[in-house]
Amino acid sequence: MVTKNSKKTKSKKQYQNARKRAKRRKKLQRQCKERATHISPNTPYDVCTERITPFGGLLALVKFLDLIKYEQLFNDLYVRPSRKTELGCYRMVLGLLMMLFIGFHRISHMDHLRRDPVVTGILKVTQLPVVSTFWRYVQSLKIMQSQALIRIMGSLRARVWTLIGYQPKQVRVNIDTTVATVYGDIQSAYKGHNTKHRGKKGLRPVLCFTDETREYLCGNQRRGKTITGKEVAYQITQFRKLLPPCVKKVLVCGDGEFISAESVSACVEEGFSFILGNRRCSPAFSDDGWYRHRLYEYNECLYQPTGWDQAYRFVVMRIRKEDKEKRQLNLFKGEDYLYRIFVTNLKGKPHTVIAKYDKRADVENSIGEAQREGILAIPSKKFQSNHAFFQIVMLAYNLWRWLKLSAGHHYRDQVVATTGEEPDRIEVVSQTIRLARLKMLYVAAKVSHHSNRDTIYYSIHDTRVSGTIDFLEYLDMRRHEKISWPPPRAVSSYGKTG
Repeated sequence: MVTKNSKKTKSKKQYQNARKRAKRRKKLQRQCKERATHISPNTPYDVCTERITPFGGLLALVKFLDLIKYEQLFNDLYVRPSRKTELGCYRMVLGLLMMLFIGFHRISHMDHLRRDPVVTGILKVTQLPVVSTFWRYVQSLKIMQSQALIRIMGSLRARVWTLIGYQPKQVRVNIDTTVATVYGDIQSAYKGHNTKHRGKKGLRPVLCFTDETREYLCGNQRRGKTITGKEVAYQITQFRKLLPPCVKKVLVCGDGEFISAESVSACVEEGFSFILGNRRCSPAFSDDGWYRHRLYEYNECLYQPTGWDQAYRFVVMRIRKEDKEKRQLNLFKGEDYLYRIFVTNLKGKPHTVIAKYDKRADVENSIGEAQREGILAIPSKKFQSNHAFFQIVMLAYNLWRWLKLSAGHHYRDQVVATTGEEPDRIEVVSQTIRLARLKMLYVAAKVSHHSNRDTIYYSIHDTRVSGTIDFLEYLDMRRHEKISWPPPRAVSSYGKTG
């Protein structure tokens, strides 16, 4: 039984140890005199016996996964495929996650990590299995594994938000699709809308992001055809199950690709607000209803398209054709104007509704970042394997988001404690994943074995080390806290193939 006195003694010892480490670092900094190095073509070179890694920041990922109890959630929610591996499902998926977390997108890139001391130490092997082992494991994945990964992400999201004290009552979800061009005989690949590679086959994944934290909420790998209204409605019905219980209101935003009777009905049934671009409807706006706000004119009407169960509110913005160079818009047939039409159930003036929709443009940055993180990498000819690998990629994407949110929360607490004011902008959170890798992951380290224990050492001369150690100490402090995690939320039959 743990008493209050023992807890106080334990926390006091941790505080004293942290102070000793800080004093030791400052002493080393004073002792290490800076001198200019001289590197020339005649500089000698040789090899050493030290185990050195360029990915010293992976220790923060390991501590973070232990903090949010990722392994426990994985073992409880993950559905094992039929193929059995010597490493086990947890370490196989963790190996793929670390590959994507580091920035490698292809399974063949695992060969570059086979002997890295930190990667092999995390997976508890002397060297990683050959690349074909991971490839065969991905080949064995099906839709069930994709569903399980979505459930895991939903539970991890609730834990991370609890960890950083983020409890929003309303969130905004932006939904969009992209194109993954494929080469060769790939299942469910079709020729369709592909602006960068016209005439090429591709898959068309759908992605939903929360605007406030830029997390991936849900989505899946789809066949290369235009998304249907039933598929959009299915994605919308999953939002409530994947968001933490604190969220009461959801605003759904999408362009004209997502407007349909099924998608609008799904938003109404779930109790969501929505703003969807118009591509198929032709509402009639009254000539007397136009009003001017700043440079443009706005109007609204109630209109029931053919096949819809009821009339909905349509708002419109029109711009004179001579002003079209100021905005990049689609051209609708009219007399002298360009029209932007939206269907919504929000109240307020039309210009305020359209202004809220225009904030959706940031989803293109999230999709572009997800593309750079690996969703364009198609590892298999099997559609179901690609469907599951897509979720692994997006889990690695979310891990970066959550790690940055935790670092930002720690930084905010430090600033508030020292200055008493909250910072307007936290650099770690607002930066892209590519920049975060340079600051938080690509920190050189040495792995030393002494007294039957492995220790990671960072260079005192690296300017990023002080921030790295500070963040590691923060994670250690939170790991020793007793946190009541929210229970996992079940998501039934998720992951239709489209």
